[in-house]
Amino acid sequence: MYIYDQTTPTPAALPGIAHATWAGQEEGLTQLSLWRQSMACGASTPLHHHDCDEVVLCKAGWGELHVDGQVHRFGANSTLVLPAGRPHQILSVGPMPLETLGVLASSRVATYLPDGETLAVPWRT
Repeated sequence: MYIYDQTTPTPAALPGIAHATWAGQEEGLTQLSLWRQSMACGASTPLHHHDCDEVVLCKAGWGELHVDGQVHRFGANSTLVLPAGRPHQILSVGPMPLETLGVLASSRVATYLPDGETLAVPWRT
């Protein structure tokens, strides 16, 4: 099949994060994943990195990107470009949830903590 419903993100095991994988290996892709997330105010991802490039499109809300020892604020219509292997953390800092789309250059997205330990994300990668 080539057309899929865009499912609503559902709460994940990471506090304050709702997630839906919209495209990936189960849809026949080998080099691309599409993730939709909603982060409650004050929620954050752990500091982590992937073994592939990642682009995050902010659709609504306000966030902070922590990368390379710096903090970058962003809002709706911002695009975050994260090269493979770059440790980063995203925080929701506004009065409304942070709504994002993540495009990752792999359909089995490996996620790692800064020390290299595998982070088992609680959703389909």
